[in-house]
Amino acid sequence: MSLNESGGFRSRSKRGNAPKRPAQPPKKQQQPRQRQAKLRLEGVDKPRAVAFEVLTAVATQDAYANLVLPKTLREARLSGRDAAFATELTYGSLRTQGVLDEVIAAASSRALSDVHVDVLTALRLGAYQVLYTRVEPHAAVDTTVRIVGAAGQPRAKGFANAVMRTITRKTPEQWLDQLTPAGEVAAMAFRTAHPQWIAESFARHMPTEELARALEEDSARPIVHLVARPGEISAEELALISGGEEGAYSPYAVYLSSGDPRDVEPVKQGLAAVQDEGSQLIARAVTIAPIDGQDQGKWLDLCAGPGGKAALLGALARIDGAHVDAVEVAPHRAKLIQKVTGDLPVTVHVADGREPGLEPGFDRVLVDAPCSGLGALRRRPEARWRKSESDIAELSQLQRQLLASAAKLVRPGGVIVYSTCSPDLRETREIVNHAVAHLGLEELDAHDLACGMDNVGTDKSVQMWPHRHGTDAMFFAVLKRPADLG
Repeated sequence: MSLNESGGFRSRSKRGNAPKRPAQPPKKQQQPRQRQAKLRLEGVDKPRAVAFEVLTAVATQDAYANLVLPKTLREARLSGRDAAFATELTYGSLRTQGVLDEVIAAASSRALSDVHVDVLTALRLGAYQVLYTRVEPHAAVDTTVRIVGAAGQPRAKGFANAVMRTITRKTPEQWLDQLTPAGEVAAMAFRTAHPQWIAESFARHMPTEELARALEEDSARPIVHLVARPGEISAEELALISGGEEGAYSPYAVYLSSGDPRDVEPVKQGLAAVQDEGSQLIARAVTIAPIDGQDQGKWLDLCAGPGGKAALLGALARIDGAHVDAVEVAPHRAKLIQKVTGDLPVTVHVADGREPGLEPGFDRVLVDAPCSGLGALRRRPEARWRKSESDIAELSQLQRQLLASAAKLVRPGGVIVYSTCSPDLRETREIVNHAVAHLGLEELDAHDLACGMDNVGTDKSVQMWPHRHGTDAMFFAVLKRPADLG
């Protein structure tokens, strides 16, 4: 067994490079509602029909499940247990895709590159039910075959039936024992449904005995974190209204263990929003990091899209009498920032953060740099199979350039908070070390800015982890421009 370029596992024999998919959609491609109707006519229940629809969008349109699934659930009018089942099938199939593909390849008479994408999507959905749920095997086999027919691939029904029946002849543990690769980290990666390179990236931070727990938590579905907008509502009030629990670290955080956050009244009114607690801590750190001299209230968010941190910065700026300039290179993301910042003291600029065209002299600068997003894989389960280790080098170059831009824009004695939603050292410590060595910046101890969070690493920076802190695996460091830098 070897790794393919995208980081997924590939068997040496039959799997091939990628599932077969049309170069462009056929002229009479079924629309989502037409497909849903046909699935129902074929006797496929609504939860499985919804899951298949979302998985198809992810596979063929590079869609994000966390954006497509809520809409599809509403259109299908699913709620309660049916919605929960559809959600579990969707996220579970995406999260374990690497393992599912290995099992399907071992049970198949064809290379996966020769299997039509709709057929492979149906097989993934069926295999997930057999391997990871309590669904009866015969039900998983039957509905998989029905889905293949309803998806316009009736000639593949016999193939799908044969593959599924082969999968049901072994227990999930027997399949894992058969397909788990050699090597401790490689085995952990496979059994927790991670590409090996991502597991190796995590392993650079912790002993092997902790790695398994980190990978397992990275595959668990996170609870929703809400942020209470400072000056509008307190975390205590938000917790009482929402039925949630106040956060462990951020003074604005509330944990919502169940329910739709869009149904929470303060969220509807714009007094609160969904935001990971780690993200809240980073935005807060920008506002409280020690600077030399008086804070003139000139704050900058250099990579502001889609606007969560900019909104929290704006709320805190309003309290402190400061103003935030928010830079975003993509016009559609700039519009999102404008929407979430509303009447806050935030000015949005559509510009490249490397050359934003702003006058220097900012007291505080946030560089929430574009990154691999390895720290948020639990929120976007399909992302782990889309990412490639080769992307890191290009991202690292961009991150260095953005920090160099920030170093020119911050005033002497001012601070830069550099953050990523990635724990990969090539995007975190290596970028900070380069800035200290080549930009003349001084790194400050960020641990005191993490609101009592412990076990955040031995460096001056802060590295958060889902299994340690319940946040995404976010990183931040605080850098000061010395007064004599020139």
